[in-house]
Amino acid sequence: MEGSVADGVLAPLPGRCAFYVAKKKRYCKMIVGSGKTFCGEHANAGEESEKKRIPCPLDPKHTVFEDNLAKHLKKCNSKEKPKPIYYVKDINAGSASEDETIEEITIAERSKEELDELIVKLKTALKGLNTKLVENTLSHSALYEPLNDPKNGDSAFKHLKQQASILGNMEVLELLSPNRCYIEFGAGKGKLSHWIHIALKAAENVHFLLVERSSTRFKVDGKHKNAGSTFDRLQVDIQHLDLWNVPLLREKGLPVIGVGKHLCGAATDLALRCLFEHSCSDEDDEPPTKRVKLHQNEGACDDIKPVPSTEVRETGKKLIVSGLAIALCCHHRCDWRHYVGKEFFRQKGLGPEEFAAFQRMSSWATCGMRKFGSKITEKPSEHKRDEEEEHEMSEEALPDTLNGTSVSRLCMRLILSGRYSSSFLGIH
Repeated sequence: MEGSVADGVLAPLPGRCAFYVAKKKRYCKMIVGSGKTFCGEHANAGEESEKKRIPCPLDPKHTVFEDNLAKHLKKCNSKEKPKPIYYVKDINAGSASEDETIEEITIAERSKEELDELIVKLKTALKGLNTKLVENTLSHSALYEPLNDPKNGDSAFKHLKQQASILGNMEVLELLSPNRCYIEFGAGKGKLSHWIHIALKAAENVHFLLVERSSTRFKVDGKHKNAGSTFDRLQVDIQHLDLWNVPLLREKGLPVIGVGKHLCGAATDLALRCLFEHSCSDEDDEPPTKRVKLHQNEGACDDIKPVPSTEVRETGKKLIVSGLAIALCCHHRCDWRHYVGKEFFRQKGLGPEEFAAFQRMSSWATCGMRKFGSKITEKPSEHKRDEEEEHEMSEEALPDTLNGTSVSRLCMRLILSGRYSSSFLGIH
């Protein structure tokens, strides 16, 4: 326990700020100057300073002395930094002209008849498509020790098992090869790349490019500074990433393999556009010569026939994508503008309004449902995060032949089928 208890409230630690942060129910932990009671951020809380502090114009979450504002703005961490060469605003966002405006209608606002009609449209659109879920959970020897380490708790074991299955499927598909650059989208700490590196420790000429928009703590990149493989990290949103201008890819000229463990909702579509829609140089704007063949499994968007491991293209030609292994999640966070299967939806007589409804309904299987009086609402889910949506519906809303989970899975399959059929991927 930190600090001491005074009147039921923890007192500040010696040498630390005496400002009580009500939201966090503790005292500020910032170190104070000699003879001071409050840190600079909370100096106005006492009468120690006559200088006035104001919110920083770049980020109001912190304050600055008013007479020191000009100097602070030059070095503030929130100051916009020069954009790197590989940053191209909205390059993977999809056409803004296709961002059709629709009236937002929640599931709770729809009548039983409207829901029945939507489900009929859903079932009609899926006719002739493979909607059977094929589960293919594998493992990989690279994770044998951590998977059998009793020190790992349930949460760690869950993630290790998922990473092992991704590697196991990649091995079956011959996606663990030398002479490759692995691009991990939504990399976070970079643990998926870490385990791929462990699995390929004997392979030559293997590089990793970790793409993550957030500033991440406890990254694993540092563990591989002296390894044979290189780990480069790009702090950029996938929506604005032009892979062709990434120095590592231009310099090495290697075929790339896209991977991702948590590409939430629309991030999957952004990654697909990033890999396939803009993968050629200015001199050669033809589509990639390698044709993609994706296996229609719920848990992965897995591969292409890989380029032979000895084939390395010459720098300055095309960016060749020789594989893809993505674990999908959070279909309820997909977005019509970013979605790569819009043409597929239109061919089925569907548009942005139906997409918005199916996208919301896709959460029923992952979030679950529970009864509250005459209502059925979603159970809280880790997928919903801060922007929780309430998809309420009357108890009689769903037909007897289909429950919420069944409808949800069909919605996921339809959204996924649109991705498989995307013309710019060259998928058959």
